[in-house]
Amino acid sequence: MTKLYELTESYMKLIDLSEQLDPETFKDTLDAIQDSLEDKVENTAKVVKSLESDVTAIKEEEKRLKERRRVLETKIDSIKNYLKEQLELAGIDKVKRPLITVSIQNNPPSVKVTDEKLIPSSFMIAKAPELDKKAVLKKLKDGEEVPGVELFQGRSLRIK
Repeated sequence: MTKLYELTESYMKLIDLSEQLDPETFKDTLDAIQDSLEDKVENTAKVVKSLESDVTAIKEEEKRLKERRRVLETKIDSIKNYLKEQLELAGIDKVKRPLITVSIQNNPPSVKVTDEKLIPSSFMIAKAPELDKKAVLKKLKDGEEVPGVELFQGRSLRIK
């Protein structure tokens, strides 16, 4: 992956080992680097930025591979449909060759819903209630109390 910043050898090794180290060992390794606090903060932030660029590149590659998989799956479905149609047109249910057998068979029975409104309620599955956190947050921000919850504001690190 591309490296955005010039880093000292210790921090470069840290990046190289980042995937192999568990979080505690990673932290211990950072603690062992002897730098001033400001230098350590700057270089550690550079490590974060470098790893974030790696994550971005990996996500883009995942998208590309997902699209490629989708195209191949569509092609497979198309070819299988073609084979099925050709066998059905020929009135053949099975072709057995030395290396491969292709056959058409009945699928297990399944339910095809034609009008959901006509189905008796005894066949319906009730869904569990879901908490509307946005509505609860609005009430809490407006100064109202909501039993069972409290307003919480955490802190997070920003690297610019």
